[in-house]
Amino acid sequence: MLLVSLFASAWVWRQNHRFNMVGVLAAIAQGEGTWDNPWDLQQRKIDSLRVDLARERDPIQRLILRREIAQQFVNGGTPEAAIALLEKLIEDYRETMSRQDIESLNSDLAFAYFRIGEQANCAANNDAAACILPIDIAAVQRKTLGATEAARRYRELLADPEVNADNALLYRWMLNIIEMQLGRYPDGVPAKWLIDPRAFVSEHDIGRFKDVAAVRGIVEFGSAGGAILEDFDNDGHLDVMVSHMGVGDPLAYFHNNGDGTFSRATEHAGLKGLLGGLNMVQGDYNNDGCIDVFIPRGAWFHDKGRIPSSLLRNNCDGSFTDVSAEAGVLNELPTQTAVWADFNGDGLLDLFVGNEIVRDKVSWPAETKNFRLYINQGDGTFLDAGPESGIRVGGMIKGATVDDYDNDGLPDLYISVMDGPNHLFRNLGGRTPKFVDVTEKAGVAEPRKSFTTWFFDYDNDGWPDIFVSGYSANVPNIVREMLGDKARAKGERPRLYHNNRDGTFTDVSRQTRLDSLLLTMGANFGDLDNDGWLDFYLGTGAAPLNNIVPNQMFRNVEGRSFQNVTTSGGFGHLQKGHAVAFGDVDNSGSQDVFAATGGAMTGDKSYSVLFKNPGNSNHWLKLDLVGVKANRFAVGARVRVQVRDATGRSRDIYRTVGSGGSFGASSLRLHVGIGSASTVDSLEIRWPGIQLTQHIAGPIGADARYEIKEGDSAMRKIVTGHQQAAVKASP
Repeated sequence: MLLVSLFASAWVWRQNHRFNMVGVLAAIAQGEGTWDNPWDLQQRKIDSLRVDLARERDPIQRLILRREIAQQFVNGGTPEAAIALLEKLIEDYRETMSRQDIESLNSDLAFAYFRIGEQANCAANNDAAACILPIDIAAVQRKTLGATEAARRYRELLADPEVNADNALLYRWMLNIIEMQLGRYPDGVPAKWLIDPRAFVSEHDIGRFKDVAAVRGIVEFGSAGGAILEDFDNDGHLDVMVSHMGVGDPLAYFHNNGDGTFSRATEHAGLKGLLGGLNMVQGDYNNDGCIDVFIPRGAWFHDKGRIPSSLLRNNCDGSFTDVSAEAGVLNELPTQTAVWADFNGDGLLDLFVGNEIVRDKVSWPAETKNFRLYINQGDGTFLDAGPESGIRVGGMIKGATVDDYDNDGLPDLYISVMDGPNHLFRNLGGRTPKFVDVTEKAGVAEPRKSFTTWFFDYDNDGWPDIFVSGYSANVPNIVREMLGDKARAKGERPRLYHNNRDGTFTDVSRQTRLDSLLLTMGANFGDLDNDGWLDFYLGTGAAPLNNIVPNQMFRNVEGRSFQNVTTSGGFGHLQKGHAVAFGDVDNSGSQDVFAATGGAMTGDKSYSVLFKNPGNSNHWLKLDLVGVKANRFAVGARVRVQVRDATGRSRDIYRTVGSGGSFGASSLRLHVGIGSASTVDSLEIRWPGIQLTQHIAGPIGADARYEIKEGDSAMRKIVTGHQQAAVKASP
């Protein structure tokens, strides 16, 4: 097979020490087979189906083939062709097909008309306002033909007294969305089909976040992918890197100009020709003070996803070099999951990579590895210590996150698995680290269909908790729950596991009001309002085009519960939600939210969005931690910030240095909201990998960025204009 032979050539570097990643990726893209995966090459699929159709004589099989051709037209972004084919199918088979089959074709037809309006007015129009639920009257569709015809057809489907209950919920949902798009909601929706506007009302007014991606210079149209917000060139401003899952999709790099605007700099950064990648994670693996990037590839492609991963070394001059081969991290198996951590405490970042090995779909060889645990050797290379690590996990690994859940100074590992139990591995230490599976004792195996996950201390008690999203729900059940019929709304809900401080966790998702059908793909957390409590944003959806659900934002209410603030903040984007990153892109003191949107199908691409934080009166602190014996950017450091609010009440805020969620990466620079406190009473830093807890006494001035070097009692206050001044820990 071509892909296997191409990847075998990767090992030529052992002889000549040169490995051309760009060439290998280009050859893999060129050699992609028509049916290697269901996500792309729709025109080639259509051509193949037409060949089959020309040979087929059985009328039922011809119907199936013609309908699949129509679906491929929609998937490929040409719904007009699908409409003509579907209308002819209905005409040809009206007298011989069952009522249910005719309904299915009419449903396909209604959705094809919907896609005409959706593509013209939202997905390909770079106007996020037209994609945000509930759609504002000022953002109604200007090109209304597709939506008008779709609304008519969904009304006809709903009027059928024999319509299936689940189908009716889907049609009802679509009709309400379309009437919003046309500016006719709610009055234009018959009462019996109306979804009450109160269903979309936020529980708290977080302030409106507007998409400013295009006006700030981030214009990126693509499929599902990864994203990193990070200061890659150490100029004090967060840059943006975006990837897409397609075998032939290029990376994009946007340099922050220092004034909140961005310039595309992909080629200058040396990233031209680096293709694919559903996710990306960053870390300074060689401790040179410049942040590097790992790109896992081949996710969702099963055995057709044997595409080498990339390690991009930051050259500290605004460019990157692919060093995957010489570093020994050419993971050739399908993956989207990786996480950096110093697992053995030697001051060097190691790398866990989770693979998607689903043996009931592919006859993988018995020795095929479900994961790799790359241990940093300190000379620019890594060795896979997975076999002797004690980690045992099977299935499709979709998320991995690291933190020290038992506060013993060693980073532990939680793994989210699709269609299987999740796993918590406790780190026992050692130069080659050993782990023990403590899932059963901890009580954190669910949900059995899960995706993105993270550790975070949501209640600020100093003990990391676990969030893991569910990934099994269809639109009818999500609508059923929205309408108040939660008991009959089936699907996999997320879990929020509260750390009991004794090696066990308690599922508090119901108490904290998070037990909803969320269908999360990409997600991350941050502090929207600088109140010191961590909020989070969930990118939602699934690969089928008709899986249309809004992304969701949740605000943390002092560690007691979470409020859905999606609509008040303007976060309910209807395009597929993927990588999410929080970061202050214009150094205003408030975290903005970047999201790489877009689905898997060729016709399901979308523009990335940058939601600008409107700001508030709360205060904040930014910390650049500089490791000496610890890894350079202090990934894994535990930080305790002690403040007093305006009433004089003392409180502790805890953070761990890292990129956040397992699908999308926020900056390693800590951004800590401190609420109404104007100064910080004290800081405590537990540096990773070494037995050093550093205390810095206050008062420390708020609304400022500081550099703290491991073991140094002085702090460096970093002021605007790229000027730096060494100051004591005082205002």
